[in-house]
Amino acid sequence: MIWIIGVGGSFGALLRYLIGAFINKKSKGTFPLGTWIINLTGSLLLGLLAKLHITNQIQDWVWFMFGIGFCGAFTTFSTFSNETVKLLLEKQFKIAFIYVISSVFISVAAAAIVFFI
Repeated sequence: MIWIIGVGGSFGALLRYLIGAFINKKSKGTFPLGTWIINLTGSLLLGLLAKLHITNQIQDWVWFMFGIGFCGAFTTFSTFSNETVKLLLEKQFKIAFIYVISSVFISVAAAAIVFFI
């Protein structure tokens, strides 16, 4: 099963890079919109997949490939952390605060909402 996680992770990492680069190229300002959108959508998808897996509505290989592999590589805490530190070093304290609070609360809420619906 580990190779299934690797395949999903490969696609998740590739898509994260492509979407993040596209959004960041189009967005103006210092707010890291690409990572924010990626983490939000990844949290939504992972919440849905977790619900489907726990209720036995998807097979294990689907969970391994898309839940663990794809979503694990698509969402990114390391980039989120790096972007937050960068904002702090640039003395963009308000933007850093908004980024951290909205990323954490909205992503968790999105996963919970999809999970409980």
